[in-house]
Amino acid sequence: MTNDISFLERLLDAPGPSGFETRAARVWREEADGFASDVRVDVSGNSFASVNPGGSPRVMLAGHIDEIGLQITHVDEDGFLYFDGIGGWDPQVLVGQRVTILGRDGDVAGVVGKKAIHLLEAEERTKASKTKQLWVDVGAADREGVAELGLRVGDPMVIAQGMVRLARDLIASRAIDDRIGAFVVLEAIRLLAEEPGALTASATAVATVQEEIGYQGGGARTSAYQLEPDVALVVDVTFSTDVPDIDKKELGEHELGGGPVLSRGSAAHAEVFERLAAVADSEGIPYTIQASPKATRTDADGIHLTRQGVPTGLISVPNRYMHSPNEVVSVEDLFNTARLIAAFIRDLDGSTDFTPR
Repeated sequence: MTNDISFLERLLDAPGPSGFETRAARVWREEADGFASDVRVDVSGNSFASVNPGGSPRVMLAGHIDEIGLQITHVDEDGFLYFDGIGGWDPQVLVGQRVTILGRDGDVAGVVGKKAIHLLEAEERTKASKTKQLWVDVGAADREGVAELGLRVGDPMVIAQGMVRLARDLIASRAIDDRIGAFVVLEAIRLLAEEPGALTASATAVATVQEEIGYQGGGARTSAYQLEPDVALVVDVTFSTDVPDIDKKELGEHELGGGPVLSRGSAAHAEVFERLAAVADSEGIPYTIQASPKATRTDADGIHLTRQGVPTGLISVPNRYMHSPNEVVSVEDLFNTARLIAAFIRDLDGSTDFTPR
């Protein structure tokens, strides 16, 4: 398999903040149509793509397709837009950014405004900006001008940043978290579709929605309820600790290019972890291990307690600068994660049992 990232770039550049994932999900399904069966979308916006749908056991692969974004909360009489975050933003990274607003008549460009540093009092200059002190300027002269652009309260927006290639095999994008998870699970399905005779299990990739705001499980919970999987694998991102000022004693050692990160504890089922680690060893895929003594804050939390319980594994990709307009990952890590998942699924058969003994 060549590491072609043309689809990844289209997927990352498609806007899709939580609750407004339609455009990114459509890109995902269009790609899936080329090799998967039963490609569909549900009422919540979760997208599904399967291979060997009649097989056993049933495997669910989840990667959330939403990204953090912003949403208009007020339009003032002078035409300035006030907003709040969709998901967890550090307001400092918003200052001076360009944004794309997803209006009902099409995309509208805007810029994030703030009082100029020259006009700030001395004590104000040392204080962090707050979201409520920022606004978006679309160039409109008044509230009516904003309406003429097709904008209204509730419209979402994303930072106007396309994917860029960095040195080595690194890429940067505003939507790494967790559009790359949706990419990886579909790439795993692609690998399985290339060798259908080697597959006993049924595998369904799900591009889940609303993970960044789904504090009760979001689209992961509803899609797992539908699929009734025998086992689930979740792909998300974790903190890369190969940058300055990171406490490795707290987070472990996870570097870009170091392979997938396998979670232990919390929502991560012990038997699934052991099987993933064994498959990675046999396939020669590098990996690291991360302790998750509390909630994982991923789709795994919404899946593992669905119905009678789902044995769930969490595989993460090291990510620099999380929840910023320029998150950074290694492309090799993405494809190694897809390889690991495909090998894990090929190793399953109808007698596979994850019940702890």
